[in-house]
Amino acid sequence: MMANLDARDILFLALGATTLAYVAILVAGMRRPQPPGERVEPGAKPWALLTTGFVTNFFDTLGIGSYATTTSIFRQWKLVRDERIPGTLNVGHTLPTIVQAFIYTRLVPVDSRTLISMIIAAVLGAWLGAGFVARWPRRRIQIGMGTALVAAAILMELSQLGMLTAGGSLLGLAGSRLVLAVGVNFLLGALMTIGIGLYAPCMILVSLSGMNPTTAFPIMMGSCAFLMPIASARFIRHQCFDRRASLGLLVGGIPAVLIAAFIVKSLPLGVVRWLVVIVVLYTATNLLRTAYRERVRAGVPASPEPEGAA
Repeated sequence: MMANLDARDILFLALGATTLAYVAILVAGMRRPQPPGERVEPGAKPWALLTTGFVTNFFDTLGIGSYATTTSIFRQWKLVRDERIPGTLNVGHTLPTIVQAFIYTRLVPVDSRTLISMIIAAVLGAWLGAGFVARWPRRRIQIGMGTALVAAAILMELSQLGMLTAGGSLLGLAGSRLVLAVGVNFLLGALMTIGIGLYAPCMILVSLSGMNPTTAFPIMMGSCAFLMPIASARFIRHQCFDRRASLGLLVGGIPAVLIAAFIVKSLPLGVVRWLVVIVVLYTATNLLRTAYRERVRAGVPASPEPEGAA
């Protein structure tokens, strides 16, 4: 029976096993006692969290990405504390993204070696990145997310202007092109752990490498479907996520993915993408300003304090 399995069948089996393992980890993490310092933001109403999960995953399935939009919503309506946003993004969006991967990896043709190599690279990057981010203090996370969102907005803007979407007809890569694509996807996997989504930069990477732009869907969704459980497991272990918000993203997100993939399928998203760029830049600026103000309020010295200072 195994002899009749191709690379995609093996990928599906691995994804299924990863999903089961992740669900077990998530359930165990949710059942652990709540950390003493964890509090729920006053604006975090269940309907707001479910709506956020539905809207962000709906547009995520159509290729816009969910991390930047979710971060913007969380901060604008004060749904999640800043230091818990990276973990909440990973934990909450994991299962909806896995559903996307099961759908698009079957629907869109792409070379199996290219697909699997880029997925493995992204997983390794995320595993290393999550280990660092889960231990970061609040201010460093604010600066990291703010910087990452600026980079994401620039990439989205350049893509909208047609400056980064060359594209081609290839369904796979070989040689130096494959090595470069694998290396960049490793970096993108690491960056996901601080809140910069993989979708937009991965679509640009695929297009610039000469591949058919549609092949980005199984690559980016497959990458995220494998790397997000790995990263999320580390955030869950360190309890660096908001439980209610993660559940809202998960429960609201799965039906949104199914509606977008099988009913809506496509929309004219040009105006929406420009709106996302504006909102993301606003959120990035706000995060960086907040980090600066908190540093000033805390009286963080620019140089070591004199001996004996309180």
